[in-house]
Amino acid sequence: MPVTDRAHLSIGEVLSLLQEEFPDITISKIRFLESQGLLDPERTPSGYRKFYEQDIERLRWILVQQRENFLPLRVIKDRLADKGAAPAPAVAPVPAAPSPPPAPSPPRQSTPEPEPTPVEPPAPVPSPEPVPTPPTPAPPPVPDPPKMPSASMLDAGPSAVSLTRDELSSASGLHERVLNDLERYGLISGRPMGRDTLYDEEALVVARLAASFMRFGVEARHLRMYKVSAEREASFFEQVVLPLVKQRNPDARRQAVTNLGELTELGESLRAAMLRQALKSYTGG
Repeated sequence: MPVTDRAHLSIGEVLSLLQEEFPDITISKIRFLESQGLLDPERTPSGYRKFYEQDIERLRWILVQQRENFLPLRVIKDRLADKGAAPAPAVAPVPAAPSPPPAPSPPRQSTPEPEPTPVEPPAPVPSPEPVPTPPTPAPPPVPDPPKMPSASMLDAGPSAVSLTRDELSSASGLHERVLNDLERYGLISGRPMGRDTLYDEEALVVARLAASFMRFGVEARHLRMYKVSAEREASFFEQVVLPLVKQRNPDARRQAVTNLGELTELGESLRAAMLRQALKSYTGG
């Protein structure tokens, strides 16, 4: 696969390369997969990721498993661990070791002296390279929460996220008990898939927001008011666009979706203005 003259790609170039084949891929998702230990790209001294051909093929394989087999990340990670045993020997240039001995053998018959050249194979297997990998998963999860706002209020941001209960707990930093409360109050929900229950990107966004609220002592039962308010607002917007939906016309339906997006943004702005008014005595406005 032709990569570039540099033999590696940046994360933005990887996104451009795979976006046509996987329209749902985003930089946030690539970082998320890295934070979960499924990817481990090399880093430059300044911290930029360097994706080589084997990294891109590994990412492509992960995306295919999510899209076609609906596998949770835990299962994909286990399969990568089994699959990862094969690429390791390919990296070590074992065939290069025999090439030095033939060169000294013609001049003299004292071939025993060149035999120390096999010391070279241990040199290319520098175990220090795996050492920098542990720090890399830690930074990516931190910048993810600020990316929650998107171009459209109806766009959830990173898509095709499929997490088990344990993975959701790990990604959001919430205890199992808090996740139970969020589910009990209808703030998150999962879908059964075999023996597991899988949660999408909306559940991840809500869980991370709930974790931030908890820093102020706000519990899941207090967040119930946001769900009630959102359901009332959604019901009102549905009535506004209902005449377009009833036309059963593709163009009208597309217009209905566009109108919903604009109404959602207007509602968000009005709600912020009302909240500023209500809190003016505290903010000194």
